[in-house]
Amino acid sequence: MTEDNNWLLLSGIQHYAYCPRQWALIHVEQQWVENVLTASGRIMHERVHKDTGHELRGDVLTVRGLRIASHRLKISGVCDAVEFHQREDGVELKGFRGLWLPFPVEYKCGAPKPHDADRLQLCAQAVCLEEMLLCTINEGALFYGKTRRRERVLFDEPLRSALYTAVERMHNLLKRGHTPKAKKHKSCDACSLQSVCLPALTVQEKSEQYVHRHLMEDAP
Repeated sequence: MTEDNNWLLLSGIQHYAYCPRQWALIHVEQQWVENVLTASGRIMHERVHKDTGHELRGDVLTVRGLRIASHRLKISGVCDAVEFHQREDGVELKGFRGLWLPFPVEYKCGAPKPHDADRLQLCAQAVCLEEMLLCTINEGALFYGKTRRRERVLFDEPLRSALYTAVERMHNLLKRGHTPKAKKHKSCDACSLQSVCLPALTVQEKSEQYVHRHLMEDAP
């Protein structure tokens, strides 16, 4: 959407919500390592984006690979799919009769997660679409390849507030060119950047641990 370096990739919101350090390694330091999970996700998205264009079935118009952006948040990206449902509270679309309400759908290769990383990414898509089409979008869906089912997501105030906070912090890190320090977490085991991040080595020692270790090394 823009060549401005201050803009954020929409897909990075999921990375940041999962782990701020992971996001910074990818989007600030430009580092990337693929594993089985990321490869599966990439292949799934390639299949979804392969059939770009639109398809009309009844009162649902599906558009794939739609490029979106929010100038207010300075984020841009591509939607896996946006379903436009013909409804009275929708918006006009050029070339189609009636009013259509956007319903973003994001595809994920795994299973539903306990955290909000995927939901925040989907919410960001809704915010972009709202700004571009001058409408209000209350919900969307996440399709998970492992369960082959959709999970409906409500774009309520708490989720939107969490999104705005995350985007603000991401812009701050990008502007400073800063990568947060590692914090060892159980999610590190599934991270493709574990060999780059080295969480076990980069976690800062507590002062008392540092002193104790050096005292033991100097002991006869």
